[in-house]
Amino acid sequence: MTSELIQILPTFHLLLGFLLSILTLAFLIRIVLSWYPKVNLKKGLWLVVTLPTEPVLAMTRKFITPIGGVDVTPVIWVGFISLVRELLVGQQGVISQILVNSQALS
Repeated sequence: MTSELIQILPTFHLLLGFLLSILTLAFLIRIVLSWYPKVNLKKGLWLVVTLPTEPVLAMTRKFITPIGGVDVTPVIWVGFISLVRELLVGQQGVISQILVNSQALS
């Protein structure tokens, strides 16, 4: 069982890093789009960014109100996702260290 997990761990590491990078990019795009309030996020390619981020942002807005009229929730999520990414798949991340140690034992 353990050897099977070690075998799929590199793929999981890669996919998780990719997913967290894509989410970070989506929230960064939401930050930039907040500077252009006339952009309709419910049309066109903006749906690719809006659909995965809006449910999370709507939930977060219930707890964190705009500061000076500026919605800071996308910035909070960029920071949170970056932290999680670094803790899990960063150079010193948990999954990265498991991979390094498993390769050293092989």
